[in-house]
Amino acid sequence: MREPIPEPLLSERLLLGPGPSNVAPEVRAALARPTIGHLDPDFLELLDQVQAMIAEVFGTNDSLTLPISATGSAGMEACLINLIEPGDRVLVGINGVFGTRMATIVERCGGEVIRCEAPMGEPLDTDRFIGLLERERPQVAAVVHAETSTGVAQPVAALGHAARRANALLVLDCVTSLSGMPVALDEWQVDAAYSGTQKCLGCPPGLSPIAFGPRAIERLQRRKVPVQSWYLDLSLILGYFGEARVYHHTAPINMIYALHEALRRALNEGLEARFARHHLAHEHLVKRLEALGFEFWVAPEFRLPMLNTVVPPVSDEAKLRRRLLIEHGIEIGAGLGELAGRVWRIGLMGENARIEVVDRFVDTLEPLLKA
Repeated sequence: MREPIPEPLLSERLLLGPGPSNVAPEVRAALARPTIGHLDPDFLELLDQVQAMIAEVFGTNDSLTLPISATGSAGMEACLINLIEPGDRVLVGINGVFGTRMATIVERCGGEVIRCEAPMGEPLDTDRFIGLLERERPQVAAVVHAETSTGVAQPVAALGHAARRANALLVLDCVTSLSGMPVALDEWQVDAAYSGTQKCLGCPPGLSPIAFGPRAIERLQRRKVPVQSWYLDLSLILGYFGEARVYHHTAPINMIYALHEALRRALNEGLEARFARHHLAHEHLVKRLEALGFEFWVAPEFRLPMLNTVVPPVSDEAKLRRRLLIEHGIEIGAGLGELAGRVWRIGLMGENARIEVVDRFVDTLEPLLKA
């Protein structure tokens, strides 16, 4: 007779990498609520509330908002493949791994990529980006607001207005920024945006909140060829989120419970207070790590508060990261791409954007450095 399969032994971790972040007990409890049908009136009412709260954290009254049933990378793909048709010209800002990923998706859609590039650790040059918009006249432009691979915050306010003047749609990656720093889609004239649940929202990974403004919806409605993905085709998905509630796929019920609770907590805290909490935790981390000899990769004026890229003062950064994880249960992110082996990426997101969390991390790290 087969031996029973034992339950997995999973240790509690302090998640200070680029995501996922730790989840509040209330959000974890929401996952355990009774599962009901995805067309149940009680669930549809809760889904309406989720859409309204997503709109609030995105800073939009004009956009249609919804949670895509997949992670943030699917949100990226959904925004791009629904707006791009073969032969379209697309201006992509590339200053890290996720800008590069957007360019790859554009190419797989049959679009022509126009690159506006900057070194990893620096923001895009706003004047150059706007100049390319005016000269190249692309159908779509795409930018990462918070580049998770480098910790760079991209100034966005001028880009949406320039895109409107050039008759281009602007797509914004808010995976790491949403609910941790200001996002204002209507004010910035952003046409489509996406995020993920596992970072500053403090929810488990598995959903991607997205927003589609009126110009993006109009472009979707007048496509000449079908969207290349059935699952991510918003012209089909919107039937479920509209009045008719046309079946498309079975929504991840319990994950949406968790997202509802995470959004409720964020909005009850107050977005401005939440942004300030992330910034204070970041400033405290800078002060404590610089005292230990760490250098920050990004110039102060362009640093993300929730994702800190630092150069550790050790020859074997991987060994020290592993000791933090195995001996002390603290996860730190490694560098990506050309930054692999050179930097750490320290996340202070959602529940972890707190002074006491920074102190726990640095107090654990300091004796390891001295040893």
